Amino acid sequence: MNFSDYQYEIYLNGLAGQLPPYSTDVGRLEQAVREKLDPGPYWYVAGSAGTGATDRANREAFDRWRIVPRMLCDASGRDLRTELFGRTYPAPVALAPVGVQSIVHPDGELATARAAAALGVPAILSTASSHTLEEVAEAAGPEGPRWFQLYWPHDDEVTLSLLDRAAGNGYDTLVVTLDTWTLAWRPNDLDQAYLPFLRGTGLAIPLSDPVFRSRLARPVEEDLNAAIMQWAPMFNGRSHTWDRLPLLRDNWDGPIVLKGIQHVDDALRAADAGMDGIVVSNHGGRQIDGAVAALDTLPGIAAAVGDRLTVLFDSGIRTGADIFKALSLGARAVLLGRPYVWGLAAGGEDGVRHVVRSLLAELDLTLGLAGHRSPAGLDPSVLSTR
Repeated sequence: MNFSDYQYEIYLNGLAGQLPPYSTDVGRLEQAVREKLDPGPYWYVAGSAGTGATDRANREAFDRWRIVPRMLCDASGRDLRTELFGRTYPAPVALAPVGVQSIVHPDGELATARAAAALGVPAILSTASSHTLEEVAEAAGPEGPRWFQLYWPHDDEVTLSLLDRAAGNGYDTLVVTLDTWTLAWRPNDLDQAYLPFLRGTGLAIPLSDPVFRSRLARPVEEDLNAAIMQWAPMFNGRSHTWDRLPLLRDNWDGPIVLKGIQHVDDALRAADAGMDGIVVSNHGGRQIDGAVAALDTLPGIAAAVGDRLTVLFDSGIRTGADIFKALSLGARAVLLGRPYVWGLAAGGEDGVRHVVRSLLAELDLTLGLAGHRSPAGLDPSVLSTR
């Protein structure tokens, strides 16, 4: 698939007087969406922990690395196909598990699933989805690749029920988020007292789960507040530990990926525990203020465990050039987060597809103009910090 063709599609449409309906620059798209959304939903997506220092550090880390182009290379025919966990995808990109997407567009995760399926990239469904596992699977269609992200509840029977539902609906890879077992101090949300879960938004998956519902004195439909109060301590406020991983390994037949790894020792423990992959991530700066930039930790982690498990990356990616840099520093693929959510807010399914196509087109062009034909040929030698 030649993703760079999207560039010519836009230019040719321009000859007919048709401009892109949404900006091809993620920063400008975000600004347009900010004017459209209410402050609560906007800042829930855009905001970070504390002063936002970690979010800024993520971006600064990308700026420190520079691409070193090579000339007179046969890079006109490029192939972005990437193998992850035994399956080949058209590009080294997946859509990160962003929760409560209905706060920016009513179709929420349904629109995201349809857009991802059309492009053949995995959409990772958050446990904090606005729609059920079953509804999103139906939206993705039989061919849409889909992974499931688990916010791990403190009720093993509920956990196993969620895993069973996910597997039964075609989610083939489990992504376990480790860094959000309780919410960080987020001033933008606190100043508006905005937490959509307390209004029942983003709880479609647990509130539809038969085992979770069996814990309730009254049906969700009759007493939503009681259901929310049952959900809160089950999913928040207590951390799991390494010795609990066998519960997941013994009850999930597919690949398991641990998301939120930022230290080499934790990456080594994940490999020793029989995990299939990790996501080097600081949750886009949303959990700890003043934390290390995710990109700064990537090279050391990839060097330590890249031959033992699949290393994925997120946090701070805004452009195709950013994707190029993360792949060069050891990631097998990246997860896109906020950029596609701005596309969702701007135009639902069409907006998500536009943003992902734009980033893939830029990655494709950057790869070729730097003298490379495939992401497989990238390594730290193609970058410089001077």
